[in-house]
Amino acid sequence: MEETGSAGAAEEAGYGIGAVSRRLGVPAPTLRTWNLRYGIGPSRRSPGGHRRYDRADLARLEEMSRLVHAGVPPADAARQALRVPVPPVLPAPGADTPVLPSSGAGTAPALSAPREGVGVGGETANVPSAAMLARAAAALDGRTVTDGLAAALARLGVVPTWDRLARPVFDTICRRQEETGAGIDVEHLFSERLLAALHPLAARPAHPVNDRPVLLACAEEEQHSLPVHALAAALATDLRVDTRVLGARTPNAALADAMRRLGPAVVFVWSHQAATGDPAPLTGLPALRPPARIVVGGPGWWPDLPPRVTRVASLRDAVTAVADALR
Repeated sequence: MEETGSAGAAEEAGYGIGAVSRRLGVPAPTLRTWNLRYGIGPSRRSPGGHRRYDRADLARLEEMSRLVHAGVPPADAARQALRVPVPPVLPAPGADTPVLPSSGAGTAPALSAPREGVGVGGETANVPSAAMLARAAAALDGRTVTDGLAAALARLGVVPTWDRLARPVFDTICRRQEETGAGIDVEHLFSERLLAALHPLAARPAHPVNDRPVLLACAEEEQHSLPVHALAAALATDLRVDTRVLGARTPNAALADAMRRLGPAVVFVWSHQAATGDPAPLTGLPALRPPARIVVGGPGWWPDLPPRVTRVASLRDAVTAVADALR
């Protein structure tokens, strides 16, 4: 049933989960979980058999949302919300489109900043699952992607967010591209929002632990730079390491020149594709005094890396290798 018509007709038929989700700022999967676990859900059915929320359901859900975002455990919040009395019938708003009634308590935005100890529907303090984030990206819902990444980074940290959310979402996007031949727009939106979330985390720490910076770059002609930015953010937030990010498609000559000028303690170079993974240019990097540890990551690197070059297989391994080099 479409959610249009007079206010009286809308009240008689109730409200669908999409309208309630938008009204409360609570993801639809979370609303379904609250219904299954705590019995706070739609109490009506439309003529077509679809379940619908009425005014009493909305009032209880608003109270549930308010309590959860205030830090109350969901089970306790549900018990309190179920005691909320049914609000009085509101006067007709004088418009054809129904207006969902408000309890006056206010609502919290979807996927807002997490709070310790709050978990809903298998999520950790409003941190979305990879499936939820992939669906938001597929719908080009940039707001939900941004909020979800912000919640995950704040609650989990950079490395777990990368491993549990970012990589699975990219895997999903790539599979859909292979199956349908479409989805470049989805990949670009998710990449842009992830980069925007990581960038402020990579700022120079107030009191860095290293006097000589860590230099991060992509191999010449390598355009996949997100792992480099993720590493910079992880080093800054977890270890207070000062980094310099040269980004995508760093010419070998430019990397060498930056090494001479900055005298870095560690140089990390990323190669995602085999076309950019020739290790020969690594032998031409300048020999510094004191020396710089050379670390490489990414599936593009060819075998037979030069001596004294460390290869890492994951973001976590890269953080560990840099930390070891700075000791």
